[in-house]
Order: sequence, then structure tokens, then C-alpha cells
Amino acid sequence: MFKLKIISSTVRPTRKGPFVTRWVEKEARDHGAFDVEVLDLGEINLPIVEEPHHPRLKKYEFDHTKWWSGKIDEAEAFIFVTGEYNHTYPASLHNALQYLLREWAHKAAGIVSYGGVSAGTRAYKDLKGDLVTFNMAPLGTAVHIPFFANFIEDDSEFVPNEILRKSVSTLLDDLELWSKGMKVIRDGKK
Repeated sequence: MFKLKIISSTVRPTRKGPFVTRWVEKEARDHGAFDVEVLDLGEINLPIVEEPHHPRLKKYEFDHTKWWSGKIDEAEAFIFVTGEYNHTYPASLHNALQYLLREWAHKAAGIVSYGGVSAGTRAYKDLKGDLVTFNMAPLGTAVHIPFFANFIEDDSEFVPNEILRKSVSTLLDDLELWSKGMKVIRDGKK
């Protein structure tokens, strides 16, 4: 099993992202190829990066950075669950990425985006491009959820349609495949 970290990106008090994240988490657990942990940036509450040294040095001074580094370093794959804010992904996720460098490298990353009519595709596009700069392998396969609030019932549960269920299944299959390949690359670097 691959250690999968699902990163929930939104932090606003009225956010709906955790509903989407819980659905993705359930699907990932049911898939069977992953040991799943959710990292919710709204609960983790990382401050704006204040480390004095460049992250490539891994000379972290703050406990929250050391903790975050450990969580990301142990991961073998990621799924980023992101809303679309102002035509891109949230600043909270950008900040979380910027804390680290080497910990992200040579790992596969899937993206689940959500929003209104655009289904979070602009957030997906920007995030995918940025993940490459961390030497991650962001998948072309993705889940895009249009008018996502229509899938939340009783303000408590995300209830996907068949298209979304198939989409996340395909994402997880591809993430497993890419995780196998990226493990070979990581093992070759040791």
C-alpha cells in the first residue's frame, strides 16, 4: 500500500471543501491501494512561511514546519482537493507548498477541483503547473466538480453522481500506477 496524503486546501470558516474531501477519502480507502491520511489545512493552520532558511536546506526552526515536513516526507502520493478562489487555487495551499521543497519531490499527485460553472478547472491548471516545479508528477487524470454545492445534501454530506464516482475511480487507478513508477525513481536516487 502506498502512503497517500489527501490535502484539503480551503480554510474559510464557511468552507465546503471538507465535504468533498471526506468523499475522496472514503473512495481512496475503498480503493485498497492506499494507506490514507487527510491533512486539512483549515485545521492545521500553517502561518505564512517565516522560516529563515531556504527549504532546500531542510534547516527548519519551527515545530510546525518540522511536523509538516515529516507528514509530507512520509507520503508516497498526494491528492489535492481544491476549491477555486479568484480563478486559481487558495493561498493556503500555495503557502503550504512553499514551506517545503525536497519533501514533495518524485511523488505522484492527483487533483480534485471544485467550483461553479468552471468546476475548478482554472485552479487545477494553476496547481498542476506549480506542482511540476516541486518535481512532483501531477496526473493529467483529474476530477472536476461543477456546481459542487448541488452535491451537498443537508449541509452534511457530499453525494456524487455516477460520472464523479467513475472519475475518482479512474484518478485512483492512475495514481496507483504512477505511484509504482515514482517509487522506482525514488529508490533509484538512494
